[in-house]
Formats: sequence, structure tokens, C-alpha cells
Amino acid sequence: MLKRIATFTMAVLLIVGLSLAVGAEKRAAVKLFTGKVETVEWMDDLIKRFNKENPGIVVEQEYQKDASNVIKVKLASGDVPDITTVWDQGFADMGKYLDLSNEARWWSRIQPAIRDMCTDLRSGKQYRIATNMTMAGLFYNKAIFAELGLKEATTWEEFKANLKTIKQKRPGVAPLFMGGKESWMLGHLIEFMAHGVIKQQYGAMGSRQAFLANDDSKLRFDAVGGPMDIFASRILELKNEGLLNSDFLTATYDNQLEAFATGKAAMISQGMWALSGVLDKNPDMKEIGFSPYPPIVNGAKPVVLAAEDSAYLIMAESKHKDEAKKFLDYLFRPENLKSYSEFLKAPSSFTDVQADWGPIKDSVAQALKNGINIGFTTEGPSGFSGDDAGRMVQELYMGKYRTSIEFAKAYKAAWDKAWKAANK
Repeated sequence: MLKRIATFTMAVLLIVGLSLAVGAEKRAAVKLFTGKVETVEWMDDLIKRFNKENPGIVVEQEYQKDASNVIKVKLASGDVPDITTVWDQGFADMGKYLDLSNEARWWSRIQPAIRDMCTDLRSGKQYRIATNMTMAGLFYNKAIFAELGLKEATTWEEFKANLKTIKQKRPGVAPLFMGGKESWMLGHLIEFMAHGVIKQQYGAMGSRQAFLANDDSKLRFDAVGGPMDIFASRILELKNEGLLNSDFLTATYDNQLEAFATGKAAMISQGMWALSGVLDKNPDMKEIGFSPYPPIVNGAKPVVLAAEDSAYLIMAESKHKDEAKKFLDYLFRPENLKSYSEFLKAPSSFTDVQADWGPIKDSVAQALKNGINIGFTTEGPSGFSGDDAGRMVQELYMGKYRTSIEFAKAYKAAWDKAWKAANK
């Protein structure tokens, strides 16, 4: 009798085990690869809810700080993610991204201007869906500005005068705090301040075409008095006059947010994505101002980034395209995008999402009126990422380049090398 029971029990366990195994085999594993640190925690929570509601799919998130370079290694080794937040013009040219142009259920809900920003100039197709808009400029402590009688700068000289006053009157406060250990942050300075000169001069479409075609007559990367030469000289000015934080090369993104949130930094260069981090560290901080970047070239106007943000792409080689789209359908539900916008502190690009995204939205609206609106440099060559450019700024700060024009020539050489490799 005992032998029969044991045999029956083993049979049941075997059947259950086989059933579970078959069930597990049917679950499609969708890999989400991201370099967007701000959304990792929020996305993990969303993924848990999605996986629970969709037993046939399991989404797994992977975050990498240097995502733009790590994804190259992953693709070369065949470890292709299904969804990514990493855009690379070179990958688009190679057909690595899935064409999402015909996904009318998404595009019909997105602002037309955002769709334009997400359009690949070479193919005219849309490979990425941006859930939000973002702005980047200078966050400043309004209380310190009011105490010292400072106003938002509209020229480089006014900007430096503000920093000098802060250094003199508030010696315990870093006038401009940069988390220079994180190369992406310094790469952004090039995008917004140096490339901003080109974007302002030739407009959104004209500058995108110039970057894409590597039009040297407009980019003038190695020209004496060109945007890179002037940018490097401005950075060296700030360094030599002690207007940057002393730990410029070792400070992290988190250090920057901490310094600003605790009143130890008067100004920081950041985008809206940083606002939630600042408020996490100091929920009572109300006196936050936001202004455009001052022009690095005399006679130019201030610029402010106003661009697409949080773009999601599906890889063309994905084995789970339908499941990836199902996950994006879930992410793009109005209630989820409302939560996403309020978490990110950035307005949604979807017209059916109304979110109370942040306490400085009025300051941001004024900054957009006061400055020339520019976008990201999304047409840069594959092989020369924002992290790569930022590492050159680290080298500039360390003294690798004897002069600003030497930095400019090195920058052009690196850009050209990557551009030629991507356009063989």
C-alpha cells in the first residue's frame, strides 16, 4: 500500500514539475536595457506589476552607467536587448532599431513636435518613442541670489560676475558645482554650450543636418575662435579663477544633488531629471530657480535645452517584438505615464496625460521664453558618445591640453575618426 502511495505521489510531482517546466518555457523573457539611472527604481515597480498581469511574459531590466558604450559590446557579442533607451545614429544607419513609424496608437497621442524630434533625418522614420519632454539649464538657489542681489545672467561676463560674487560673499558655497567624475555630465556641457553655438546659428534642422553630414564649414570644431576653442577657454577660465567646486574631478552626480539640496552649491548644470533627486534629499527646498545657459560667444543669446526625453526603442533583432510592444503599451497607459511624469518631474509628451510634474514649472516656462531652445546632439557619430566627449573635458581640466585650441583640434580629430568609421 505504501509503495502504491509513493508511486502515485512521485507521478503527481512529475506531472506538476513537467507542467511548471512547460509553463516556464512559454514565458517570453523581454530584456530592457537602460542607462537612465533616475527611472530604475520606478521602472522596477512597473515591471513587477506588468509581469504579474502578464504571466506569459517576464520583463527584466538591466542598468549600466556607461550604457552608450556597453550596448556596443552587448551587440557585438550577440547579447541583444529587446528594448533600450540608448539611441545611436550609427545603429539606426545599420538597421539595428525596429521601425515604429506605423504605430498609430502611440503617435496619435504624442505632440507633433516630439515626433519631429524623434524622426531620423536619414530615413525619415521614427525608431524611438519619447514619453516626456525635458529641459536642461542652470538650477540656482533663489535664496542665495536674493541675499546677494544677483540676477539671471544673459551674457558670459554677467555669469562670471555672479560666480565671483558668490565666491567672495559666500566662501563656503561652491559657485558652480559639477559632478565631473561622471563624464556624461561634462559631455552635456559640450552639447548645450559648445554645440549650442551651432544650434543657435543654424537652427534645429540646419544644425542637425550639419552634425549628420559633418559639415565642417558650419561645425568649425578646430577653428581658432570656433565653438570648441571658446568652450575650452571658458572652462579653463572657471577653473583658473576658482569658480568651480574643488572636487570637480571626483564629485559624482549624487554629490552634486546633495550639495545643491543642502545649500552648499549656488548653481548646478542639470536637466529636469535631477529635480526629483534634489527634492528627495531636501523635500522642503522651495527656492529653486532655473535659467538658460549664458552664451559662451559674445553677442550670442542664452540657450536652454527643450527636447524629447525618456525615449524607448525596440531592437530589430529582438526575438520578442510583440511582447516588447505589449510592455510599451502598458508603460504608455495614461495612468502610468502620469505617475512617470510626476516621478521624473518632467512634462509628458502624450497629449492625454495631465501631470503635476514639478514645483518649478513656472520658472521653466519663463526660461524657455528667455533662451533660444535647442535639442540634443542626436546626429553625432557612433563611436564618439557624450561620455567620450566628457572624458575629454576631464582631460582638459587635468591639464592634458596646453591650450584651448589644442583641445579643439583633439575634439575634431576624435569626432572625424568616429564619423569616418560610421560612414565607410
